[in-house]
Amino acid sequence: MSTATTGGGLRWDWAVIRTLWLRDFLRLRRERSRWLGIVLQPVLFWVILGSGFADSFRLAGDAETDYLAFFYPGILVMIMLFSTIFAMMALIEDRQSGFLQGILAGPASRPAMVLGRLAGLVSMVLLQTGLFMLLAPLAGYPFGAVDWALLLLAIVLGALLLGALNFAAAWLLDSTQGYHAVMGVVLIPLWVLSGAMFPPGDGLIGRLMVANPMHWMVEAVRAGLEGSSTPAAWAVVAGLALGAVVAVALAGWVSRPPAGGGGGSA
Repeated sequence: MSTATTGGGLRWDWAVIRTLWLRDFLRLRRERSRWLGIVLQPVLFWVILGSGFADSFRLAGDAETDYLAFFYPGILVMIMLFSTIFAMMALIEDRQSGFLQGILAGPASRPAMVLGRLAGLVSMVLLQTGLFMLLAPLAGYPFGAVDWALLLLAIVLGALLLGALNFAAAWLLDSTQGYHAVMGVVLIPLWVLSGAMFPPGDGLIGRLMVANPMHWMVEAVRAGLEGSSTPAAWAVVAGLALGAVVAVALAGWVSRPPAGGGGGSA
């Protein structure tokens, strides 16, 4: 393959990544109702449920931590989860409307299409979690105490992991209804068992919670908010990074062209 051909392919890949990234922002600006479900609903969930459990919640070994503070990192992960579910639901709509056929029939590669969707998703997650971070001081996390590098890395890696998994599911399913049902059955229970609402305990449920990748997201976000840049926190981030790489590879694999050519089929 010549250098000119390789350079041309890279230019097409970059054009597709940039186009899909910008398209997600334009869609988010037009569909303002999405903000109600993605940001406002978790805020209400945090305030109502957090206030309801405030009097009865006691963290073992730490009598000073109230439930609103404990619950706050889990709500950030909830925003990440809702953002990825709704963003990849649009992938099914794009396939049904024929938008993706034009991209898949073009000279750009399939990995470029995957990376473009994930780039737009990660950018939206950063914007939406950033808005919720304005409430961090009310939850007991002053801005000056936050480890912003650790928190940013945790959010980006968590968004990549969740986004790639949702991409793979959306690519394999034919309808938004089926996709939403599957994600609701799989991902929402994983969030509940992530340590977002209650800490892991002893027994089988506690071991399942610790093995849950969404638990790693909650713990990494919590460490960033608390400014706990410890080796244990970075080990969790390393686990998130490995999970994100595997999930992105899975998204690329399921979206590969069918055997025998015909790269334009979606």
